[in-house]
Amino acid sequence: MSCPICTKATDPEYRPFCSKRCADVDLAKWLGGSYAIPSEDPDDLEEAAQAVEQEERKPH
Repeated sequence: MSCPICTKATDPEYRPFCSKRCADVDLAKWLGGSYAIPSEDPDDLEEAAQAVEQEERKPH
C-alpha cells in the first residue's frame, strides 16, 4: 500500500501514511475543508445555496 499523500511506501507507525508529515498534511486538508462528505440533507442544501447567494452579493 502506498501513502495517499506522496505515494511512498507506508510506515506501520503512521499507516496509511509514510510519515508524520504526510499524516499532518492529510489532517490539515480535513480541517481546512479540502475534503468534504456530500450530504443529501435538504437543510444542508438550503444552507449551501444561501451561502453561495451571499458570496455572490459581496463586492469584489
